[in-house]
Amino acid sequence: MKQSNPKQSALCYSVFKTASTVFSKFKFRPEILRNEIKDKEGPFVIISNHAAALDFVNLISATNQRLNFVISNAFYRTIPLKGIMPRLGLIPKQQFQTSLSDIRNMKKVIDEGKILVLYPAGLMSDDGTQTPLPEATYKFLKWLGTDVYMAKNIGTYFAMPKWRKNGIRNPKTYIDIYKLFDKEELANADIDTVKQKTDEALNFDAYREQEEYLISHPDNANIEGLENVLYICPHCKKEFTMKVKDTNKIYCEECGYEEEADEYQFLHKTSEHGEEIRYASDWSRMISSIVREKIESGEEDSLSSEVEIHMIPNGGSKFMRVGSGTLTLTQSKIELVGTVRDKERTVSIPTTSFASLPYKPGENIDIQHCNATYRCFPKDGRITAKYINMIKIFHEMEVSAAKK
Repeated sequence: MKQSNPKQSALCYSVFKTASTVFSKFKFRPEILRNEIKDKEGPFVIISNHAAALDFVNLISATNQRLNFVISNAFYRTIPLKGIMPRLGLIPKQQFQTSLSDIRNMKKVIDEGKILVLYPAGLMSDDGTQTPLPEATYKFLKWLGTDVYMAKNIGTYFAMPKWRKNGIRNPKTYIDIYKLFDKEELANADIDTVKQKTDEALNFDAYREQEEYLISHPDNANIEGLENVLYICPHCKKEFTMKVKDTNKIYCEECGYEEEADEYQFLHKTSEHGEEIRYASDWSRMISSIVREKIESGEEDSLSSEVEIHMIPNGGSKFMRVGSGTLTLTQSKIELVGTVRDKERTVSIPTTSFASLPYKPGENIDIQHCNATYRCFPKDGRITAKYINMIKIFHEMEVSAAKK
């Protein structure tokens, strides 16, 4: 069902801003490096990297103007305050899908002289780096025809990494807000220029940023859950052999390779064999390279697993089990075949349609089709990260083939 887009309420937004500012102050403890929007009136667009689920609170607290956020439909529908949320100026949309209604709602914000906030990647980082950007992003920014500002989040990844199992840390964070394009520059720029400048602004590596900012926190050393992202051993190259012990040591139960995290979440090799990998982001890149080699050599060309299927019932705010089936990924498509609410259902989506998918490491992966979200729980949750790595590569291969 399509969500309505009622008029934003000044009172509701004021309460929302106050709560966000308090949360930001005590949990993220932000330092503002630049703030070129504090008192600036719309219309304009803000784009931002998405390092953590709640990194938007730093942005809300940094400006005196009301913001209109574009958020995922699944997140919107799981927020229990149904009567209040529409009055905050939120625009829900399916990730990697943009309907005419979505476009109209976003353009309306600009046409009314307001401020639109986009997280172009649409997905939180799982390894401290930028997730892929939809190609339509650059044309859409040009089409909106207004100034574009960049809000760079630094350190929020360490406050609540996607893989973390236990609550929110409260290390210091930073936000840098500056003009990326004025509307005249954007109108005259070609798409390649817009793409290059936008990508440069959004791309980040939280672990390399740590070398400059050195955001220390005692609980940074707790890496429980990181094994669900770093699922291949860098020494023996075996899959799903990584475990965490003593909260801060990640090791391979097959060959004994081991690294230990410090208060900055840098990794240090503690086993006698293997090469040290200082950044989890580099370890993740190594995994991607291994997966790509297997795909390109023909060793692996598909992935399939039995899953439980959960959906949000009409009028509900929680995902509930509705059936089971098989989730299969090939180079050309991802397909869910199973029983949903006692009816046989097949959902098939070409990999050219998305560069990645929402997922919770070690638990589930979301398949979004039309207005429905199918949350799939594999029997072995560790396989979710493998799906994501293979999806990224298959998407690149399919898009590249389509351009030839």
